[in-house]
Amino acid sequence: MSARRSQEKPTVRRAWGEEPPVEDAAERTRRQKLKEFAHEKTPEKLKNPTDIQVRFRTGFVYVAVSVICVVVSEWTTLLLMVLTAGISAGEFYYMLRSDAKLPNEMLGIIGAILYPISVFFLGIVGVVYVSLLLLLALITWYVFWMRARIADVGVSFFGAAYTGMLLSGFIVIRGALPDPWGGLLVLGIFLSVWANDSFAYLFGRKFGKHKLAPRTSPKKSWEGFIAGLVASMIFWVLISFIPGVAMSIPLAALFGLLCGLAGVLGDLAESRIKRNSGFKDSGTIMPGHGGLLDRCDSLFLVSVISAVLLVCGGCIPYV
Repeated sequence: MSARRSQEKPTVRRAWGEEPPVEDAAERTRRQKLKEFAHEKTPEKLKNPTDIQVRFRTGFVYVAVSVICVVVSEWTTLLLMVLTAGISAGEFYYMLRSDAKLPNEMLGIIGAILYPISVFFLGIVGVVYVSLLLLLALITWYVFWMRARIADVGVSFFGAAYTGMLLSGFIVIRGALPDPWGGLLVLGIFLSVWANDSFAYLFGRKFGKHKLAPRTSPKKSWEGFIAGLVASMIFWVLISFIPGVAMSIPLAALFGLLCGLAGVLGDLAESRIKRNSGFKDSGTIMPGHGGLLDRCDSLFLVSVISAVLLVCGGCIPYV
């Protein structure tokens, strides 16, 4: 019996610190050879990408997914807003925990997700329902969890409203016009925000000499700020030609200016949150950009401001 056991193959499990079996070493060697082969076949310019290249590739994937979701249907737009709100809220609470805050992440993320869903099915009144339910849940949590403070309740509520409630403006805009014009309208606003960010970044990096907000965001310049606003106004003028949008060119330029300012304010607000919490980036989900909150910070205020301007200005119907 002992001779038979000695001939059996060793089990896969091994003690901590024990040398790996020969099969594992061979497998690692094979994988290493495959990596070396793939590295040799990779074009030279892709082996050591610069920060701009990494930023461009990540941004391209993000833009492609966003464009597809916004254009396909209202349901895919809702899915995009829900995922963006949930992930951004999670990153927000993660940063605030480092700032000696104890937010209720579960209730906050659920609230952020429910905001666009409620607006999709119930309209603006859905915001009221979700806000009341979230506030009631947070008060109950505060009463029965002795470590919670009033500041923690405020942070929990603010995180959900900052990400989910503000993004719900795109749900209102998307449903105001029939397909494909509703999708093109939201896409046009997205493009205005991206153009604002991109032109401000590129123009400021090339020509920026005067700091816009050195204590909050040292890399931003007045030159980039002005270039971004001009780009936003140009795209809003193009938006005025979408069928179903009743907006004159001067009014479109004004709305582009206001939304451009809102985008910059949203960007600076998120930069202030990161600086107070001691973070350079809100996360690592998007290489070259940081977290999703870093990439979408300008969208939050633009979403609600553009919805208010378009609906109250009579440019689109409120459905």
